Amino acid sequence: MTGLQEQLHGLWLPLVTPFRDGTLDERSLRRLTRHYSGQAVDGFVLGATSGEGMTLRDAELERLVTIVRDEIATNHSKLPICLGLSGADTSRLKARLDETADWPIDGYLIASPYYVRPSQRGLLAHFEALADHAAWPLALYNIPYRTSVNINNQTLLRLAEHQNIIGLKDCGASREQSIALLRDRPKDFRVLTGEDANYFEALSDGADGGILLSAHLETATFAAVHAELKRGNHDAALARWHEVAELTRLLFTEPSPAPAKYWLWRIGLIDSPEVRLPMVEVGSELAAELDREIERRIKVAA
Repeated sequence: MTGLQEQLHGLWLPLVTPFRDGTLDERSLRRLTRHYSGQAVDGFVLGATSGEGMTLRDAELERLVTIVRDEIATNHSKLPICLGLSGADTSRLKARLDETADWPIDGYLIASPYYVRPSQRGLLAHFEALADHAAWPLALYNIPYRTSVNINNQTLLRLAEHQNIIGLKDCGASREQSIALLRDRPKDFRVLTGEDANYFEALSDGADGGILLSAHLETATFAAVHAELKRGNHDAALARWHEVAELTRLLFTEPSPAPAKYWLWRIGLIDSPEVRLPMVEVGSELAAELDREIERRIKVAA
C-alpha cells in the first residue's frame, strides 16, 4: 500500500481558491490553509471543482500548491495534497503529469474526460495511460453529471487492479452502483464520496470517507460523523449528521463554490467572495439566507 493509499480516508477538504481583483489572493490562501491544517481534516484536494481549477493559469496552480504545502509545513503538519486535473485529451494530460511531477504533492485526483463521451474501453485506455505515466498515484473522479460519461463498475474494477490507481472520488449519483463497487472492490482500493448531501448514507454503506466542499464549515462535526460511525456509534453519528445536513443543501443552492466562498468571506477566513467567470457570486436572496444561517449558528455556538 502506498503512502497516499494509507492516507486516503476520512475527511478531505477540496480547498476553495481565494481570488481578489482577478488574481490569486495569497494572503487569504495562507489564512485558509493555516486554519484547516489545525482542523480535523485528513488531506487537501487543490485545483479541482471546488477550487475552480479550470480557471487557474498554470503558474497560479503551481503557486497555489507551493503556498499550501509551505503553510502545512509551517503548521507542523504532514497533511497530504492531491492535485485536481481534468481534460479530454489524454496526451495533454500526460504532459501535465510531466509538468507537475516535481511539485510538492502526494497524488492526483483526475476526472473523467468531459464532453467527448468516450466508451468504457476508451475510459479504460485513458486512465491506464495516465496511471502508467504518472510519477504520483492517481485517484479517479467519477462525476457523470458534469462529464456526461459514467465509469461503470466493470471498468472501475479493472482500473483498481493498476498499482498506481489507488481510489475513487465517487459522485456517480447511483447508490446501487456505489454499493456494488464497495462490495466488489479490492481491499486496498479507497472509495470516498464527493456527494455532500449523501455523506452519512455513503459512510453507512461502507465508504472510506468523503471529499466535501461543505466541510469548510462545521469541519469538526463532519469529521465526527465519520469517527462515530467508525466506532460503531450509529445513533451518535446520525445526531451529528443532523447538525450539518442542511448545510449540504444550502451551499449548493447556487453553483458551488460561490455560496461557500460567501460564507467564508462573511466569517473572515477570506478577504473576498470573488469567483471567476462563468461562475458568479451569489444572488441577494441566497446571500440573505446565508447571513441568517451564519447568525443562527453563531448564536447556537455562544
